Amino acid sequence: MENYLFLKFIHLLGVVVFLGNIIVTGWWKFMADRTGNHRIIAFAQRQVTLTDFVFTAGGVVLVAIGGIGNAMLHHMDYLHIKWMAWGYWQFIASGVIWVVVLIPVQIAQAKMARTFENGKSIPPEYWKLGKIWYVFGTLATLLPASNIYWMVFKPI
Repeated sequence: MENYLFLKFIHLLGVVVFLGNIIVTGWWKFMADRTGNHRIIAFAQRQVTLTDFVFTAGGVVLVAIGGIGNAMLHHMDYLHIKWMAWGYWQFIASGVIWVVVLIPVQIAQAKMARTFENGKSIPPEYWKLGKIWYVFGTLATLLPASNIYWMVFKPI
């Protein structure tokens, strides 16, 4: 029972850190971009990149250790139990979006932000990449957020 509760705690802590960070980071970036202020945008962009590496990645590790650890502890085949498999593959899909699209976009935007931090004009490419980040970021947030449904209701 102690192992189950510890792994459950790790899993839930990971969910809070992971989802909390991606939701707040998206909001923070959106609001910073809306200001049009070079310094605010540059600062926010650096923090988006930093918090993704610290909190999003940290949350992913905790979610995976807690969730897969508990499934293994109870000899549950998380790839074939439908509600677990749906959650697992949505989590993986979100991760692929982060690795393939979002991280490269935010690194490119952070590099650009260094050039306009001191008042130079923000290049059109920054805004173009921002639109990509918002679209794919929303998708990458909705996928793991929907996992809460699968984990609580276990519909199939």
